Amino acid sequence: MPDDGWPADRIDTASPHPARISDYLLGGKDYYPADQEAGEALCREWPALPVHMRASRDFMHRTVRHLAAEEGIRQFLDIGTGIPTSPNLHEIAQGIAPDSRVVYVANDPIVLTLSQGLLSSSPEGRTAYVEADMRDPAAILSAPALRETLDLSRPVALTVIAIVHFVLDEDDAYGIIRRLLEPLAPGSFLAMSVGTGDSAPDEARRVADEYAARGMPMRLRDRAEAAEFFRGLDLVAPGLTQVHKWRPDASCDGMRDGDIGMYGALGRKA
Repeated sequence: MPDDGWPADRIDTASPHPARISDYLLGGKDYYPADQEAGEALCREWPALPVHMRASRDFMHRTVRHLAAEEGIRQFLDIGTGIPTSPNLHEIAQGIAPDSRVVYVANDPIVLTLSQGLLSSSPEGRTAYVEADMRDPAAILSAPALRETLDLSRPVALTVIAIVHFVLDEDDAYGIIRRLLEPLAPGSFLAMSVGTGDSAPDEARRVADEYAARGMPMRLRDRAEAAEFFRGLDLVAPGLTQVHKWRPDASCDGMRDGDIGMYGALGRKA
């Protein structure tokens, strides 16, 4: 558990936080007892939850590798950055193209405190961190750190991984993604994973209820609702699918459809 001396007035250690729950379930160390308790309760409702979370993170790894190696993308805007877990997005992108530039966005003070690990860029590239809420796209897009790091006249990959299920209908999740995409140049991409109950409806419902009981309401979306995020974009094969089926590699071996409650896709802006 964390011992980095984070400012107590900015961190609610008594209440669980989605990023810290994920860190616990993925075998990290940056969580508090409330996060561990929540994670254990969630796993009682769906024992496959850590597998599901790992599959979503591995999906990010594969899409970033594809973007850097096959699509020539050198700029990345990562929304809803979780607690740093190597390899982070910039490590993958810069491992392929050292001149890649990455901006991470999150509103969790723990991620901010740990962001030094996200800022260890290659000499040729650059990384930056923006503290902002994804529900405020204008604040993200106008942030000096973003404008100093990314050239929005050139293609950017917008990555939104395992976060939109915490954006409720009243916050207009679709509008948020479209506003983030709007200023990006043609040839930009959206890489996104979307929580769903389609593959394991009973388990997903119980997990959502557990999150809501701890002050973290969720909005799971079916396949048609997930596809709506990519309306107007050209999907890269294999299109919208469960994340472990998107260009699978060895990390996907043995994964069962019923254990993965996340759709994912990569779309290109014309």
